Amino acid sequence: MSKPLAIFLMGPTASGKSALAMELVRRLPCDIISVDSALVYRGMDIGTAKPTPAELAVAPHRLIDVRDPLQSYSAADFCQDALQEMTAITAQGRIPLLVGGTMLYYKALLEGLSPLPEADPHIRAVIEAQAAESGWGALHAELCRIDPVAGARIHRNDPQRLSRALEVFRITGKTLTELTQQQGPGLPYQTLQYAIAPLDRQMLRQRIAERFDAMLALGFETEVRNLMARGDLHPELPSMRCVGYRQMWDYLSGVLDYAEMRYRGIVATNQLAKRQMTWLRGWSHPLIWLETGSQLNPDIILRDVGSCE
Repeated sequence: MSKPLAIFLMGPTASGKSALAMELVRRLPCDIISVDSALVYRGMDIGTAKPTPAELAVAPHRLIDVRDPLQSYSAADFCQDALQEMTAITAQGRIPLLVGGTMLYYKALLEGLSPLPEADPHIRAVIEAQAAESGWGALHAELCRIDPVAGARIHRNDPQRLSRALEVFRITGKTLTELTQQQGPGLPYQTLQYAIAPLDRQMLRQRIAERFDAMLALGFETEVRNLMARGDLHPELPSMRCVGYRQMWDYLSGVLDYAEMRYRGIVATNQLAKRQMTWLRGWSHPLIWLETGSQLNPDIILRDVGSCE
């Protein structure tokens, strides 16, 4: 028996994934599963560009609002949840449509999780102390020496992933690249995998700036004020490290003025998009590229789905 079909719609932030997914829901028997490490958090709606209630009424999204911002959500959590949702969708005779920009989640789902060690608080504290003394740039240089592949993929201004890569090496004596090549069972689906992005990088930067300004106009500041008012959240949580939230937190804490917050939020979002594009350019599975805004995109996907039947 052939494997059931699933559609992956990937791309950098602000590339038009959601709009295309909504169109596909209107034209195909598919249900959306969010592949986004920020959309999982409740109460984080504006800064994550979460679908509106009207959009959700037309096309419900699975795996959004599944965690409180105080909680963590891992790639292993995603794989377990996504497989459960995909199985339920397939059982209804429909097609799982996985949409989002968290490339690690896609990779883990496709290839299985690698045997990475649990976090070690002592080693992590040592790394944090070294960063405080020498700067994350020095630690990034160390990672580039021991694991050039991970060093090229992880930005020097991404302390969470940089710390994890160094921690893995210090615990196991093996690099993150070595260990992630030791994957478990793959995904029991045949997949059509698409990446959507503008041909012009300047267009993506413009879309990112416009979207960030739209979030500010919609009340992003109030959203983060409400999160801060809870009293149990802090800026080192994975949820509050999401792009835009850390910058707004710093503004509301008096660390940044408004203009600097806006500037840094847009810069951080552009850095995220660049990392996402790096993942996609090095994607090791068959990938079909789509151009942001092209009216041909839905027809291309419908044609490919038809050829799988």
